[in-house]
Amino acid sequence: MSVAEPRTIVLFRHAKADWPEVADHERPLAERGRMDAPVAGRKLADSGVPLDLALCSTAARTRETWKLAVHEFPRRPRTVYEERIYEATPGQLVAVLNETPDEVRNVLMIGHNPGMHGLTEVLAGSAEGDARDRMVRRGFPTAAYAVLTFNGSWKTLEPGVCTLSDYWAPSK
Repeated sequence: MSVAEPRTIVLFRHAKADWPEVADHERPLAERGRMDAPVAGRKLADSGVPLDLALCSTAARTRETWKLAVHEFPRRPRTVYEERIYEATPGQLVAVLNETPDEVRNVLMIGHNPGMHGLTEVLAGSAEGDARDRMVRRGFPTAAYAVLTFNGSWKTLEPGVCTLSDYWAPSK
């Protein structure tokens, strides 16, 4: 693939987690999260973005979200569980994305807030339609995702180079 072809990044916040007496990294999904994750997966699959690679935080709630969402996809992308996504800042998340091989066109990152919301705001120099307005109104609740596009190599991904092309959040 040419680096001139558009690339897509989907930033997907894990579904609603429960708060049992376990370490934060080990928190499972709550019942609502187990319902919202497949809905988000179906919505994303229906968007038609053909995902090549999924980068998923190693936290239990992100792994469980991905397991429930990916069943809705027509084709399962290669999945890499990446510990650096857990508790990462937007800058650290950009560094992870910068390591993506250029033959990969479309990446899904499953992570946490404030990182997913912050990274969307940092990367999106522009937006299509009302995507930014919807995100501003809703914030970045659990099971929400943002779709960003840009042209260039993954190594050139930096603040402001993307267009926010879509945003979705589950109904309350």
